Amino acid sequence: MEKVKAHIVSWLKAYSDVSNTEGFVIGVSGGIDSAVTSILCAETHKKVLVLNMPIRQSEKEYARAEAHIDNLKKRYSNVSSHELNLSSVFESFENVMPFDIESNGLSLANSRARLRMMTLYAVAQANGLLVAGTGNKVEDFGIGFYTKYGDGGVDLSPIADLNKTEVFALGKCLNVIEGIQNAAPTDGLWGDGRRDEDQIGATYKELEWAMGFDGNEADLSTRKQEVLSIYRGFNASNKHKMEPIPVCQIPEDLKA
Repeated sequence: MEKVKAHIVSWLKAYSDVSNTEGFVIGVSGGIDSAVTSILCAETHKKVLVLNMPIRQSEKEYARAEAHIDNLKKRYSNVSSHELNLSSVFESFENVMPFDIESNGLSLANSRARLRMMTLYAVAQANGLLVAGTGNKVEDFGIGFYTKYGDGGVDLSPIADLNKTEVFALGKCLNVIEGIQNAAPTDGLWGDGRRDEDQIGATYKELEWAMGFDGNEADLSTRKQEVLSIYRGFNASNKHKMEPIPVCQIPEDLKA
């Protein structure tokens, strides 16, 4: 993974140089993806600003994010951080919504991600930085397990060509703190810290297999058939996230 690390760091630095920006801003969640991304950005020796943006966060997620930020700042002098507690902002937003909160939890969960995206871009623009995305290959191009215009709203995606197991391997290479390396993946959008696997119904390793499957389905075990169905279901329902926004093309004769 050392060669992968060097390639991504070089790519990040080159992109920042060409865009005439000072460095990167990253939202840190306490998970492996944001931990790996923030270290890769720090390795460029450009300015890196990491934000912890709790919104009624679970204590474990919050503690992991803080521990990672402390470790990152000790290792890299070019890294600084801010904690921006957005819980009160989110509550104000929640209070003006014209629908029942209890029965529309997912819409509010996605709104957390969009509020964080807006915060990242405000901080980025004020400091001449790029918003670094933290999505991996399975989430971004397989099952669309991210929020449209939320954590999907970024300037560049340094780890989006890596599967989750590869991200974990890179995390080990980068000496991500053990608390994050050993933690079950979560999306940080629910106060109870629910695991990604619980929401999806399959592990990332299973999803990686399904993403690359090209064989005879009749030969598959019952579980593998189930995983393939889960993968295809998410992929189909989330196509709108992974494809360009559809544009209604107007025939020239109608414009005349």
